[in-house]
Formats: sequence, structure tokens, C-alpha cells
Amino acid sequence: MLPLVVLPTYNESENIESVIRRIRVALPEACVLVVDDSSPDGTAFIGERLGKELGQVEVMRRPAKAGLGSAYRAGFAWGLERGFEAFVEMDCDLSHEPEALRSLVAPLGEGVDLVVGSRYMPGGAIPNWRLHRRLLSQGGNIYTSLMLGLHVTDSTSGFRAYSADILRRVDLGAVRADGYGFQIEMVHQVLEHGGTVTEVPIRFVDRVEGKSKMSGHIVVEALALVTWWAFLRAARALLGVLRPATTAAAGARPARRTRAAGRLSPASARKPMESVPLVPFATSETPATVATSATVGTVGTVDAATTALTTGESSARQGSVRQGSAGQEKASEQEDEGESGDG
Repeated sequence: MLPLVVLPTYNESENIESVIRRIRVALPEACVLVVDDSSPDGTAFIGERLGKELGQVEVMRRPAKAGLGSAYRAGFAWGLERGFEAFVEMDCDLSHEPEALRSLVAPLGEGVDLVVGSRYMPGGAIPNWRLHRRLLSQGGNIYTSLMLGLHVTDSTSGFRAYSADILRRVDLGAVRADGYGFQIEMVHQVLEHGGTVTEVPIRFVDRVEGKSKMSGHIVVEALALVTWWAFLRAARALLGVLRPATTAAAGARPARRTRAAGRLSPASARKPMESVPLVPFATSETPATVATSATVGTVGTVDAATTALTTGESSARQGSVRQGSAGQEKASEQEDEGESGDG
């Protein structure tokens, strides 16, 4: 399994060298892709220098700051084009410990599509976090899980690994969120596309060097998106309940159309259709009696319009026979009385 570690960066010159060196030690088979949004502090240049020194380090330079979610989408697309089999998200500020990479990617080899590094499952830890920050983060995750039915303890975690197969199934171009919203949306998309998700415990530490990119806008965006996705989920569930009733009410007319067109419905295809005898025409040499019996099969009844047409033709021919002689007229009336129960 060939992994790609995607590192979005903006002004991470104080951390990037330490992160890349530790990644190369912890997971030597991995390639590192630095996705840099034109950092003015020279982050991209450091990444390029390390690539020449260590190997398996690539730098993608983007013209301007475009957001975390956009950086990951670009990194995933770059890796899929080059045949990588596993994709790792992690921050470049050392809040995600590179030494945990091996345990993070291991479940992918067992057929899991997404492995989330969780701070809130047994074994996870967040040292040095104040109570109000922990309550805000964990409360947001509980809200997300309840609203979207994710059953994931840490859907906002940015330390995770994807299989190449699930990234090909997910429409990355349709994923628009950034920050926490991007992480939640990706979990939601993986599950919507039939993927499997598991969690492994991680230790999350605050950055020591550099400035945090967290903002109130990112938190508000995530909460708004979760609420909107929950509304769409409820609407789809409601439509799923209403659709069978609508289909059942309109089911009779399409069945008649397929019958008239000579096609078998699924129900009739399971049983042989019984034959309908042809109706002979009356002539001046024959009695004006028409046997219009029909055996009703499993597909449906004989078309009423066909029966009416046959009866009309029979009556017309009977009239011409009556004009022949009085004896034949009397015989025809007796025969007509015998057929009156089929009308």
C-alpha cells in the first residue's frame, strides 16, 4: 500500500521541517505532498529543500490562500492521478503526532475506507485543553452525530486516512466546505457512498510554534452546514415514505399501458399468460351467434373496447341476416336471448 500524506500549509516555516522529518521516520514508505497557499514566510522553499535532501517530498504551490478543504481536494486529486493507494490528512503544526501514522493507516489494509483519529474515544487524549474548549468541541461532535446519524465520536478530527477507492467514489468536486465543515462533510459523503468508517485513538496537542488558523467563521460554517444537511436528510426520508403511496395509486394505469403494448409486467412475467380465443365473424351462411368467452389470466381482463367492437360487428351482421326471411329472423332472436348474459 503506497500512502500519500497531504500537508496543507500557510506560514508554517517554524514547523514544516520537523513535521516532514518525523513523517519520513514514522512512515518511510509514504510520500509527503506540501500544498502551500503562497506562504510569504517561505514555507514552500523549505519543503522543496527537504525534498531534495530526503526524497519523496513534493510541493504544490497555489497562487493564493484558498482554504483547508480546497487544499485537501487538490492534494487528493494529485495523488489519485499518480496511483497512490492511501491518503492521510494531517496538520502541519505538530498537533497531530507523526508517530501515530502507522496505527492510523493500518485499518485501510483490512478493507476500511476511512480511519478517523479520535480524541474522544477510549485511549484518546487532549492534554492542556481548557474545559470550555473541550465542551465546545465535544458538544459539536455530539450534535453532528445526532443530526446526521454518523455514529462517529470525532467527526471534526483532521487526522485521518482514506482509501483511494472511496475517494474515487466520492465526488470531490461537489464537496465545498472548509475547516471543520470539510471534515464532517467527508465523513458524511463516505457513508453516503457505502464506505466503512472506523476510529483509532489519538493524542491531540496544541501547536507550540506559529499562529492558529482557527476562527469563529469556521465554527459557524460547520454548525450551519450540519443543520442544512440534517434538513436534507429528513426531507429525503419523508419523500421515501410518500413515494410508495404515490406509486401504488398510479400503478394501475401504467400496467394497462404495458399490457396494451404487448409487454409483460414483472408480476405477469413470473406466470405464463393464458390464451384468449379468437372471435369468429358471422356470415350470411352461418348463424349470427358469436361465442365471446375469454379466459381471464394473471395479467388482467380482456380489453373492454375490444369486446364492444366485436359485439357491434356481430350485431351488424345479425341485422343483415334478419333481413333474409322470417324463419331465420325468429331463429336469430332465440339465439340472441341465449347470449344476453355475456354483455
